[in-house]
Amino acid sequence: MASSRISVLALSGGVGGAKLALGLRNVLPAGELAIVANTGDDFDHLGLFVSPDIDTLLYTLGGLSDTSKGWGRADETWSFMEAVRQAGGEDWFLLGDRDLATHVLRTQMLAGGRTLSETTAHFADRFGAGATILPMTDDRVATRVLTPVGWLAFQHYFVRERCVPAVSRIEFDGAERASLNPDVSKLLATRLDAIVICPSNPFLSVDPILAVPGMREAIRSNGAPVIAVSPIIAGQAVKGPTAKLFAELGLTASAANVARHYAGLIDGFVLDEQDAGTELPHAMAGRTAQTLMQSLEDRENLARVVLDFAGSIGRRR
Repeated sequence: MASSRISVLALSGGVGGAKLALGLRNVLPAGELAIVANTGDDFDHLGLFVSPDIDTLLYTLGGLSDTSKGWGRADETWSFMEAVRQAGGEDWFLLGDRDLATHVLRTQMLAGGRTLSETTAHFADRFGAGATILPMTDDRVATRVLTPVGWLAFQHYFVRERCVPAVSRIEFDGAERASLNPDVSKLLATRLDAIVICPSNPFLSVDPILAVPGMREAIRSNGAPVIAVSPIIAGQAVKGPTAKLFAELGLTASAANVARHYAGLIDGFVLDEQDAGTELPHAMAGRTAQTLMQSLEDRENLARVVLDFAGSIGRRR
C-alpha cells in the first residue's frame, strides 16, 4: 500500500469506473487514492488467469489503455490470437500481444504463491498507476447469470454471447466464503474523507464487491460520506448492458432506481444534469453534474464535483 495517507476509497468495475478513478487520481494529492476493484469477472482462459477489471484500471491509470476501443492496451498487436485461431483454439475472448504479457506474468506469480493483491501491486508500480489498486478479495469469486439457456459464467455471457441472453438472476459464486482483502479492511478502519462508488454497473460490477462478507458493514462503520455516481443518464446506460439488465430484472432503467439500489449504504448520489429533479430516497442527498466523461477534463471535473459533494456532507460521526 502507498506510504502517504489514503483519504479516498473508490469502488470500481471496468471502463466507466476507471474513467472516474483516473479523474480522482489526477485531482487528489499524490498517493491519496485507493481503489477496490471488482474481481467477479476474473476467469481462467487458455491456461491463463485473466482479471479484466483490474487490468482496465491498471491500463487506464498507467496511460496504457486503448481509448478508441475502450478496453485493452494501446498500440496492440494480435499475432497470438491469430495463431490461436489458426490452431483451432478458442478465440472469442481476445488477448492482445501486449495484454498477454500481463496475464502470463500474473499466472506465473500466482502459481509461485503470490496473492492477487501482491501481483496487482506489482503491476500498478511497473505501469505507474499512481494509486493503490486493491482486489476486493484474494479468494475466487465468480459472477454468473441465469439465462434461458441456463447458468452462464460472466465472460461467456458478456463477451462470448455479447450480453444477448436475458438475465433473470445473478449470483456471486464463492462470495459467501471469501475474505475481504485485509488491506481494504485496514483502510476502512482508518479515517477516510470519502468513499466513492464509481459509475459502474451496479449489478455486475459493484454488487460483487459488496457481496464479500464484511464489506457493507465496514463501509457504513467508517463514518466517511459515501457517494455514488449514476451509470444511467436519461434512462440509458453509457456503456454495457446496465439498462438492459434493469428491464430484465423488472425495473425501469433510471437514475432513481440506481439510487434506490444503493439506499441504506450511500449518503449522496450524483446524477446527470439530464436527470435533474429525480426524486431520491429519503435522507439521500443529491447533486447534479455532467456525468458523461468523454474527455480527461470531463473525468477531472466530475471527480471535483464528487469530492466537493462529499465535503459538503461531512463525516457522519
